Amino acid sequence: MNSYCKNIMFFLLVRAIVIISLIASSSLELDQGYHDDNNMRFLWFDKWQVHVVNDLSNKKTLLVHCKSKDDDLGIHNIAAGTEYNWKFRPRVFGNTLFWCHLAYDNLHAAFDVYWENEALYYKCDYNDCFWIARDDGIYLKDIRNNRVEHRHPWKLG
Repeated sequence: MNSYCKNIMFFLLVRAIVIISLIASSSLELDQGYHDDNNMRFLWFDKWQVHVVNDLSNKKTLLVHCKSKDDDLGIHNIAAGTEYNWKFRPRVFGNTLFWCHLAYDNLHAAFDVYWENEALYYKCDYNDCFWIARDDGIYLKDIRNNRVEHRHPWKLG
């Protein structure tokens, strides 16, 4: 076998090892507890969960339609006091983004619910984002500080 063929075989072997180790690592269920900032590089191994909670008054139903670039999660009607949620793993090479359109009565809001941002990771405790729909707007639950913060107003129309 000439050296050119040996080099190609070596390149393919190394590439296969890297791909197999990435696939095997992405299926790991890591500890869902505390993550320090030094573990930011391992975020794509964790399974994330996004929750959209209907905390509207008067038993109003919340319409929820969430998407990413690759996935349309469909339209869901969420009863008061319940939630819609889904799990996913961020893409290994970045740029994972989910956004939602929420509506009730004649009001609506559209916003990002997951994007790659260290402040969001911290507030979501590195794996669980809670978005809460209330009569006066949409809130993000800051799990680490046990509070909610107003993020998005409702719009007419």
